[in-house]
Amino acid sequence: MGILTSFVQMALVLFSTTPYFLWIIAVLGVAAAFLFRRGAETDHIRSPEAGITEKSKPPQVTDDPDAPVSVNYFPSRECNYACGFCFHTNTSGYILPLDDAKRGLRLLKEAGMRKLNIAGGEPFLHPKFLGELLRYCKEVLDLESVSIVSNGSKIQEKFLREHGRHLDILAISCDSFVRETNRAIGRGENGQADGDHVAQVFRIAEWCREYGIMFKLNTVVNIHNWDEDMTEQIAELAPFRWKVFQCLIVEGENEGETRVRDAREFLISEEQWKTFCDRHKHLPCYVPEDNQTMAGSYLLLDERLRFLDKGDGPMKKSDSLLDVGVKKAMQQVAWDKGAFDKRGGVYEWRKPQTVGENGGCSGGNKKELEW
Repeated sequence: MGILTSFVQMALVLFSTTPYFLWIIAVLGVAAAFLFRRGAETDHIRSPEAGITEKSKPPQVTDDPDAPVSVNYFPSRECNYACGFCFHTNTSGYILPLDDAKRGLRLLKEAGMRKLNIAGGEPFLHPKFLGELLRYCKEVLDLESVSIVSNGSKIQEKFLREHGRHLDILAISCDSFVRETNRAIGRGENGQADGDHVAQVFRIAEWCREYGIMFKLNTVVNIHNWDEDMTEQIAELAPFRWKVFQCLIVEGENEGETRVRDAREFLISEEQWKTFCDRHKHLPCYVPEDNQTMAGSYLLLDERLRFLDKGDGPMKKSDSLLDVGVKKAMQQVAWDKGAFDKRGGVYEWRKPQTVGENGGCSGGNKKELEW
């Protein structure tokens, strides 16, 4: 008690002999130091986006019935393949700065986007950009589903191991399991099939099962593959969805000799389309889309975040949503929401906890596959 009493007496003497303004300065200094320390402790969670923190709540979502629920984003037109029917050809090497891309995706989330599909071009030509988009979409925007469409050639197991937790669906384009057919289509490095494309597809399917990613296949039915029976290979790959598209002409992209691609020589008749569909329709993962179903039912964004109208007639582009906002940009193109709903544009697109078990075309719970 004696020591405590002496300490109190000394403190009172010091207080009585020290000018009041010095005490005020001392108190303010302590307060400033405390606030600075609090700021330093939270600075590390700030993202590069203006005013956005990594741990902030995701943006509020609109309940607009015409909201852009599912968006297909082509961040780059660059591709290492030369598929003859491609309708989004390599006419520019431009890619948005990452922060601008994130800002655009946040605007889409605020407008009602629930699923983002990243396609191209070939997205895996820009792996760092792609990986950061995946992380941002899941950790910051909290999107229900994020998917990628790829030709598969540049995918490495390391990428899926590091980013698989942020990826719901990986779709691989595979139009044939015959080397000569792939060569005729142009599906290979610089258009030359090297025989490894099919082997790579099987490797990726296995990686997806290992890292908890839903594996999907996309096939374009054209003059070179319409009579191929893919039943055995599809069953072995066991994708949860197999999207089968009829070869499509898009005016302004792939319909003439002056274009990068001329898909007219790849077109098939309705009878040929029906023959391919009838051969594979028994597979539970089979999801066909003819030209009429595709036209106008997809929301497409180019490398400058402009909506693309690839329906009837010449292709049209909106202003960039970064300049005019999502709603105004959408009003500048035609999007058939009814056709989107009719083709099953919304499905169970978030990966389950145990993806890869009892699923896919090879069997399993069929009810789970009817997404």
